[in-house]
Amino acid sequence: MLKGIPKILSPELLKVLAEMGHSDRIVIGDGNFPAESMGRDAIVIRMDGHGVPEILDAILQLFPLDAYVEHPVNLMEVMPGDPVETPIWDTYKEIIAKYDDRGADAVGTIERFAFYEEAKKAYAVIATGESALYANVILQKGTI
Repeated sequence: MLKGIPKILSPELLKVLAEMGHSDRIVIGDGNFPAESMGRDAIVIRMDGHGVPEILDAILQLFPLDAYVEHPVNLMEVMPGDPVETPIWDTYKEIIAKYDDRGADAVGTIERFAFYEEAKKAYAVIATGESALYANVILQKGTI
């Protein structure tokens, strides 16, 4: 046991977060995200019983966001004409504001298929049980 480590972070995920260097990216995918196919060249970590907000909050307690890019956090854009609402994005922005002074300004969006291409380049992909649609997040690591 370690003190100060959020209990939701498994030893496997802690190892991955520690291995990652500046500019490496990690994807937190919702329950519909194709984690295994997008993560063919990455480390895939299964966290099916958890939602993205609780995982995001735990990771950001330890994980510095990249200060040298405009948007170290990127969300998957809603497809034009898709009537989906994304209130979970507001939750993400609140969580990010707790750990990064840029708050919502640190968050960008990437078109859906471009998001998939970026996800294929990630160091790791976390597969969650999140049921919200368009709840996928890419985090880019900074320095401390």
